[in-house]
Amino acid sequence: MLRIVIAEDAVLLRAGLVELLERVGHRVLAAVGDATALVRAVDAERPDAVVTDVRMPPTHRDEGLLAALELRDRHPGLPVLVLSQYVATAYATRLLGAGSADRGGLGYLLKDRVLEVGDFLDALERVAAGRTVIDPEVVRILLSRHTADDPLGRLTPREREVLGLMAEGWNNQAIAQRLTVTEASVVKHAGNIFMKLDLDPVEGNRRVLAVLAYHNNQAQQEN
Repeated sequence: MLRIVIAEDAVLLRAGLVELLERVGHRVLAAVGDATALVRAVDAERPDAVVTDVRMPPTHRDEGLLAALELRDRHPGLPVLVLSQYVATAYATRLLGAGSADRGGLGYLLKDRVLEVGDFLDALERVAAGRTVIDPEVVRILLSRHTADDPLGRLTPREREVLGLMAEGWNNQAIAQRLTVTEASVVKHAGNIFMKLDLDPVEGNRRVLAVLAYHNNQAQQEN
């Protein structure tokens, strides 16, 4: 059983999430409709995981992600699953790039791409267990921001495919199964990715976050 705080400004969706999570045995400690209430609820309840939208009152822009960033600073190790209709690239890269494997799981799912309830529940449990779960479309959008001079442009199509699966939180064996290649091939591709990005091939979720952190640094330099 997970103890969860939900932040979602759409009343019907918020109620639906509460009903779904409690029906499968989780406990919803608080279900709120704005970022300020989210921060208060997490400070008071200390949940096992947070599920938050991005756009919430008062401006309906990026309040949810800003609150998630603040909460990760205030409560290191807090697992956060972002459930949104769009990708807020600036803050998404900050959130996904600011952590490491010992700071708790992270996830970013797009609402209209969650086709099965079981997929959402599985993603939440993986995030609560400290893993990284990112929708492939989120990965595509984040990686598509690079320019021709960015080292990400050095990756081959297969290496980009492997990187995308890494960002979803899969290990080498699972990636090999999905791409119908040997695990040794995945290890080789992973090594090439980190070499081309000038990153150490660290294991676990940190390898995903290292790539996203690097991309975030590049984006900040451009700004």
